[in-house]
Amino acid sequence: MQDKRPTVADLLAMKGKRQLSMLRVETLEEAEAAQKAGIDMLSVPPEVLGPAFREAVPTCFTFPGLEYGEFVSAEEYLRAAFKALKAGGDAVWCAASLQVIRRLRDEGVPVCGHVGLIPPKSTWTGGFKAVGKTLETALLVWRQVKALEEAGAFSAEIEVVPADVASAISKRTSLFMISMGAGAGCDAQYLFATDVLGTNRGHVPRHSKVYRNLAAEYDRLQQERIAAFSELAHDIKSGAYPERRHLVDIPKGELDQFLRALEAE
Repeated sequence: MQDKRPTVADLLAMKGKRQLSMLRVETLEEAEAAQKAGIDMLSVPPEVLGPAFREAVPTCFTFPGLEYGEFVSAEEYLRAAFKALKAGGDAVWCAASLQVIRRLRDEGVPVCGHVGLIPPKSTWTGGFKAVGKTLETALLVWRQVKALEEAGAFSAEIEVVPADVASAISKRTSLFMISMGAGAGCDAQYLFATDVLGTNRGHVPRHSKVYRNLAAEYDRLQQERIAAFSELAHDIKSGAYPERRHLVDIPKGELDQFLRALEAE
């Protein structure tokens, strides 16, 4: 995006000008790869953050997620948010109530909310399926966005919403809109690294694009591990390991003295 890490103000200034790229990464290795690849923004588990993270990832705007259900009160969310920002986060993702989002915003914490298909709340919208395919549900998404605006969020992830609906909403809101399966009419495109890399062994969402098949490589490496361990077990059983070159010697004179000392014990 640029040579320095962007701010919330920088993101909002770019709204509508070009689409940014965003990945959900789970490890420091994945985060460093995203940085080197030129990805603009990251979503991370809070535990990934720290000095090593920012040394490896100096310029990616990063959202640690305050996972829904792990916290209860606004104070718990606020404590977790401050900890995440202190560890190197730039804003927090939060799918908690508007009351919680207002509390975070009151303390100056930049918040990205969530609209459309919200996985931990999907029972209210019919499960893991698109939201916004009818007038009623499209208006629901719009009202979710307006509520987040009023609560003080600066951004929202919009997930699995028809592209035309998401585009119309993005043009009419001040929020920085992050599309996950909601088309190219928003301000950023968001995918999970596990899908991009082909390591997801479960259902791959329709909106995901798989660029590599690392699962096959991991399977190959696992077979190599098993083979190596099997060869070790066989060598130990047969006496082929350890060989002379694996041992440490003691001078014969020292050994003789040691053995005599043992006999005298």
